[in-house]
Amino acid sequence: MPRSAVALFRLFALLVLPAAGAGLALAASLYLYLSPKLPSVETLKTVKFQTPLRIYSQDMKLIGEFGEKRRNPIQFEAIPLQFVQAVLAAEDDAFYQHIGVDFTGLLRASVELVSTGRIQSGGSTITMQLARNFFLTREQSFIRKFNEILLALRIEDEISKNEILTLYANKIYLGNRAYGVQAAALTYYGKSISDLDLSQLAMIAGLPKAPSTFNPIINPERALSRRNWILGRMLKLGYISAADYDHALQSPLTAEYHGPQIDYNAPYVAEEARAKAMAILGPDAYINGYSVITTVDSTLQQLADAALRKGLMAYDWRHGYRGPEVRIDNPEDWQNVLANTPVVGQLQPAIVTSVSPEGLSVLTKSLTTELIAAADTSLRNLRQYISENRRKPRVENFSDIFAPGDLVRLAYTEDGLPSLSQLPEAQAALVAVDPSTGAIRAMRGGFDFYQSHFN
Repeated sequence: MPRSAVALFRLFALLVLPAAGAGLALAASLYLYLSPKLPSVETLKTVKFQTPLRIYSQDMKLIGEFGEKRRNPIQFEAIPLQFVQAVLAAEDDAFYQHIGVDFTGLLRASVELVSTGRIQSGGSTITMQLARNFFLTREQSFIRKFNEILLALRIEDEISKNEILTLYANKIYLGNRAYGVQAAALTYYGKSISDLDLSQLAMIAGLPKAPSTFNPIINPERALSRRNWILGRMLKLGYISAADYDHALQSPLTAEYHGPQIDYNAPYVAEEARAKAMAILGPDAYINGYSVITTVDSTLQQLADAALRKGLMAYDWRHGYRGPEVRIDNPEDWQNVLANTPVVGQLQPAIVTSVSPEGLSVLTKSLTTELIAAADTSLRNLRQYISENRRKPRVENFSDIFAPGDLVRLAYTEDGLPSLSQLPEAQAALVAVDPSTGAIRAMRGGFDFYQSHFN
């Protein structure tokens, strides 16, 4: 062997081997010190996710949901295969091969941490992410990473790969208060994850890395780039065909915010049930996934809501028209005013655009133009309000009391025709009780809950 090679070997033995030995000794010492302090991964087998309080009618219609986190836990069998593949392509393509830790990636991340003080390339497997999300913080330090490795190894010993993926899919935060993939599907697309197409699945799979940065609602360009990168990874890994890739790549961004999918909106009932649950259960009511089933019948509630609204509107209209809510003189402001004026008690906001003997032409909240015909009952017998007991004579000339820019309210007939209306000044309440049992079958505390919460 040449002398230079021998010298090189001796240098290696003198420098590298002691360093490696010291590294192993340090790792062993850390293991002995930290291992007893780590939480038990046994808790993952019986984990209960934080889920909101849900209020139902007697016929099991969802009428209210309360809680900080929106989550709908699902089983592994309900997770589409293409979504699993998209997550593996984005986060951990060797998931089913490794033992919970990607040592090559960790080595790369360790070099970055030593040289720059930060970790850019990650190195965390899905199992390590699970350990961090359940047991640790997101602090970037050597001790936290070592704990993460130990926990990941323990998790892989205790539960199966599919169970790990299920926990991961139900735990991760995906933006807009959505925790877990099912909640994300409902939040961004308004449907179950089993009903999403490939492009939508890839979009959601791109969120765990940075839910705000890749949020398709607030950062659509970045979200689209992330989605397309994941699709490319799926093609490279053989998860999808070239045809599937091309089709998904051309799919437009369709994500938009969808609130909780309430079957029937009965806010006065939901609020009463929420208050009772809080009084009995305390703050845990919002996080333990309780379901409260009321005695209210959704069909009777719907009839009660309609009857109360109709009665109040008729009573108010008999006292005369009080004029527009406001007049917006600049037509350039009309669209913005309509966008920021809420629907109240099903009365839609609209702005008068022109007045003629044929009636009123109005711009609606959906930016369509409607005509309230002069023959409509609301205009044919229109009289202005003077006081509680007095009205002016019937209006002969609409231009005397209406002008372009008037913000008015529309009620729609059963035939879908617009009719002039206004927000009632009077309030009312209705409670329907089953006399044989005392059960409340319907309840409404006012014209519109979002106008006034007072019941």
